[in-house]
Amino acid sequence: MIYGLDDKPAPGPASLAALQHILASIVGIVTPTLVIGGVLGLGEHVPYLIAMSLFVSGVATFIQSNRVGPVGSGLLSVQGTSFAFLGAILAAGFAVKGRGGSPEDILAMIFGLCLVGCVVEIVLSQFIDKLGRVVNPTVTGIVITVIGLSLVKVGFTDFAGGARAGENLGQPVNLLLGTIVVVVILVTTFLGKPMLRISAIMIGLIAGTIVAALFGMVDPAPLAKAQWITLPMPFKFGFDFDFGLFIPIAFLYLVTAIETSGDLTANSVISSQPVRGPLYLSRIKGGVLGDGVNSGLAAIFNTFPNTTFSQNNGVIQMTGVASRHVGRYIALFLVILGFFPIFGAVFLLIPKPVLGGATLVLFGSIAVAGIRIIASEPIDMRRVYIMAVSFGLGLGVTLVPDATQHLPVLLKQVVATPITLSGLSAILLSLLIPEGAQSESELEEAGEEAPVSAAE
Repeated sequence: MIYGLDDKPAPGPASLAALQHILASIVGIVTPTLVIGGVLGLGEHVPYLIAMSLFVSGVATFIQSNRVGPVGSGLLSVQGTSFAFLGAILAAGFAVKGRGGSPEDILAMIFGLCLVGCVVEIVLSQFIDKLGRVVNPTVTGIVITVIGLSLVKVGFTDFAGGARAGENLGQPVNLLLGTIVVVVILVTTFLGKPMLRISAIMIGLIAGTIVAALFGMVDPAPLAKAQWITLPMPFKFGFDFDFGLFIPIAFLYLVTAIETSGDLTANSVISSQPVRGPLYLSRIKGGVLGDGVNSGLAAIFNTFPNTTFSQNNGVIQMTGVASRHVGRYIALFLVILGFFPIFGAVFLLIPKPVLGGATLVLFGSIAVAGIRIIASEPIDMRRVYIMAVSFGLGLGVTLVPDATQHLPVLLKQVVATPITLSGLSAILLSLLIPEGAQSESELEEAGEEAPVSAAE
């Protein structure tokens, strides 16, 4: 470490380190809003929503890094919009839209659900160390894998031209643009220097947009309509709630709590901080509590749930700067950006196929992260069947959504969401199938192998 957790770098080095963190995270902060806004047709509200995502990320990063009372980990941890909630948020948005709701009605429902849901994570933060029976790598890995796989359809739809492309869906030029973005991301990741690697997604988006402009596919209209300056306005779109739509959101706050615990543990390791004992436990509880509180602030200030960003752990490792004081610079820069919706409008210039190329990589990476979590423990017969049933149900309702059409509305809203269905299945099976349970075939194999082992 060049600067440890409690060191105070001079303004120059601190600003440079902060800009590197922002470069690594800004695409992740704004992309969920771009996807939600595009899929649900939120139109003119998107630049403001992007601005609020940056503003809240700045406030949340300050709280998480500097610890306000019991809230926050006190580690250099950047907060940003969570991808985990995308599927459930889109499902809630489509439900409101199906009832004839306006974009304002959709946002009122989404932010209402997220505000109530953050209470789940706030409460869980105090018991995170006692949930090992249901909060384990199997359950976490299954849910995160299903999150990634269920979002691939959204990413690939944009890759081919977007949900509103009509007859232009799948045009060769769309597929070419998406492919160019993927190729640029891969090249900058594996052939570039560290700074190129952490900004690979952004470089891919810029390169793809430049090529798209040569084809006349970049529409500057959003810039002309966007406001230059705005102020955060709590509950700008109102507040609404639906219990059936709430359950998937609530479940995802559990998943986020687990994910945050892992991110903060990795951060502690990289920052040369303890990963056992009361200080570590206090940081985990404070960090998960910070996640919940910050997601509540996000709902109040009109953006989507926040979580810790794991990619910033790589920036700490690369730069050797783990100082929590850098979090103040990151927070300041993000808050300033949040006052300028015109900056959010710049992201609307990105054509759908270009965005799809980037999100395809991002969503696929989420699925891979889930698989890596699953593979962190030995896969015995018990875990095989938990995964088989959970993946089968979760992906089943994704591929055959009409399978739940005759269920009561409340039950349908729960089980029709692949993330919730697979997650609940994994939790129930983890509780019902005892540890060490073996099938008859495993026992027979063990019996056959015993004499060989004894002879050896």
